[in-house]
Amino acid sequence: MRRQLPSVAQWRAFLGPDVASVRQSLVALAMALLASLVAGLTLGAISETLEDLPGLLILIPAAIGLRGTVFGSLGARLGTAIHSGTFRVSARADTVLGQNVLAAASLTVFAAVVLAVLAKVVSVGFGLERSMSVADFVVISVVGGLLSSIVVLALTVLLAAGSARYGWDPDNVTAPLVTASGDMVTLPSLFLATFLVERGATTILLALMGAALGVAAIVAGLSAGLPLTRRIVRESVIVVVCAGVLSLVAGHTLEQRLAALAERPALLALVPPFLAAAGAIGGILSSRLTSKLHLGLLAPTAVPGRSARVDVVLAYVVGFPVFVGASLVADLAAALVDLRSPGPLDMALVALVGGFLATSFAVTIAYYSATVSYRLGIDPDNVGIPLVTSSLDLVGSVCFVLAVVVVGAA
Repeated sequence: MRRQLPSVAQWRAFLGPDVASVRQSLVALAMALLASLVAGLTLGAISETLEDLPGLLILIPAAIGLRGTVFGSLGARLGTAIHSGTFRVSARADTVLGQNVLAAASLTVFAAVVLAVLAKVVSVGFGLERSMSVADFVVISVVGGLLSSIVVLALTVLLAAGSARYGWDPDNVTAPLVTASGDMVTLPSLFLATFLVERGATTILLALMGAALGVAAIVAGLSAGLPLTRRIVRESVIVVVCAGVLSLVAGHTLEQRLAALAERPALLALVPPFLAAAGAIGGILSSRLTSKLHLGLLAPTAVPGRSARVDVVLAYVVGFPVFVGASLVADLAAALVDLRSPGPLDMALVALVGGFLATSFAVTIAYYSATVSYRLGIDPDNVGIPLVTSSLDLVGSVCFVLAVVVVGAA
């Protein structure tokens, strides 16, 4: 006997009040998609710079991912504070907002230096010829990171304040918009920073100043007289660095395919929206799960309960139109700026095949990172999103390249 597909009414009954969450998530993801397209077009347009500065493409996913890791976690913590009624807008350093902002600033500066050094290590370790010097990596990572972090930090705080004032669910809007803003401003910022490299003593001096700033930032964060700041930095620093390593390997995956992707720059233009969509979907799921854990609405069991399964369904429901939309918008935008494309059908197939694989991984890592950290007594807001976004940089890149090969798009 043939089984009928669930009707719209049955889907609505299953999702219940979460139908509103689907709408909020789709709106936020659509806005995020358009924003991340700026990064995609930038990446497609600077293919010559990527070839002139070997190793830069290794750093790019890590630098972009760092914004999502640090500020996505910041947004998740502020979202939890909103749900629990402890959030208020204040310029004082000893408030929940103030201590979170200081922790995020400390982590982002320190991690930028560490990722720069590790990017050089990865470049040498994987045999990349003529990679940039350590000083070049540090200057691009720190200068580009500072420029972009100012914008992303401001947006994260504004989203939290807007959620508290207008009743938005921060778990549905913060992750995709913060991720997309990181994509949109980080890549152009890194490109601007490339004009400061290969300038001899000037580049070396800037690199030494950046390294000193990174050390000072982490020391200040770990020794601050603010308990919440110290806890966030202490619990997050290893996670952020490990997340960056995964993103660097993701960059190496793309670097290895640079020649093939550069022949069809529209595929390069699709990379940031694709990774942003995967990371944002995983971030939304992680934020919702961690909030439910904090509020006692979700039990940290080995097998996801009904509440978690609804959130998993939401991830796939919003993922399908978002990945298709990402491919269509990237292909159209590439055509407008005269970037070669494998065609809209191949672009859509790459996004769908890679997106399904990436979303499946996101579901697994989001649930178990949240529940395991919660059971260990670690704040899942400090662990969930960093692991989701960084691991999706790596796994998403692998899924993207695999989909390109399977579809035969390059």
